[in-house]
Amino acid sequence: MYGYQLLRFGKHLTSTGFASRRIPLCVYHSQNFSAFNFSLSPKRNSPYSLVDSGRYSSLIKSVVKSRVSSQTPETLEVENEQIYGPVVESQTEVQRHESREPKLIWPLINCDRAVTFEGNFGPPTRISLERGQGRSSVPSVTRILQKTLSPEQLFYLERWKKRMIADLGEEGFKEYSECLFRQGKLFHNAVEAILTAEKAKDTDPSGAFGSPEVEGFVDSISQILEDVSEVRAIESTVQHGAMNYLGIVDCVARYKGVLCVIEWKTSERPKPYLSNTYDNPLQVAAYAGALNNDDNYNYQVENGLIVVAYKDGSPAHVHQLGSKQLLEFWQKWLFRLEDFVEQK
Repeated sequence: MYGYQLLRFGKHLTSTGFASRRIPLCVYHSQNFSAFNFSLSPKRNSPYSLVDSGRYSSLIKSVVKSRVSSQTPETLEVENEQIYGPVVESQTEVQRHESREPKLIWPLINCDRAVTFEGNFGPPTRISLERGQGRSSVPSVTRILQKTLSPEQLFYLERWKKRMIADLGEEGFKEYSECLFRQGKLFHNAVEAILTAEKAKDTDPSGAFGSPEVEGFVDSISQILEDVSEVRAIESTVQHGAMNYLGIVDCVARYKGVLCVIEWKTSERPKPYLSNTYDNPLQVAAYAGALNNDDNYNYQVENGLIVVAYKDGSPAHVHQLGSKQLLEFWQKWLFRLEDFVEQK
């Protein structure tokens, strides 16, 4: 029965002029139809049988052929511009930086010094930050990055803050922020104790972290620390005199044989991708550029490392910045520094 209706439908389409090609034979074969299986039934009159198909077919063809829309994409664009004005597309931070020439230009590497310093070296350099007269006016890397956040970054930061205050309240959010700061400080102290214990040979690294608050963080980076050697600087101030900024670098050491500026970070959420670390790569590049131009250091660094540790002890995520990639973030840092200077 179904095959018979398909044949009638195919003939009808051909006779009315709406379709000129026959239905493929594969339709019948796929249904295993045979002419001997068709059940004969009285032919029913179709309501379309009384329609003058020839007349209406020619009418439809003439209407379709002559109908031309007066609106085209070009005319719609002109009309929209007249009513609403020209379209203004907002630029991303990357597009804004790419569309302008930097005013502040300074190389990442100081060509007057050797790229790396080989040979014997003493204990890790640790220069404390002086807040006395003459240095108080020098802005820090952290301050510069905070003051030059993009509108998008500010939006998400403010939204996160409001959500946390809604959940914890004003006092609860304040305690939460203080807890994060305390954990970060304890974690950095623990890492420093472990790395310097290797030199001193008089401290047990397994008990260096002291506070149970950071045991999970230390466990998280335990495998990473095995690949860290030749610590050159730890919690040490670096300053770029020509570009007038400073910062405190977490660590300068070799990671798997490559000399790097290392930043230790803690996080409650996984950060498996470099993009998850937000402005941390710019921070590393800024520290490297300052160190390379600081007379307190007699070597050069052109690689970076960001290590994200987790409180539950899960393996830390490691993000390496090669010399080419670090140079790209150095250029982005120069734009942020330029924005900061223009705000003053």
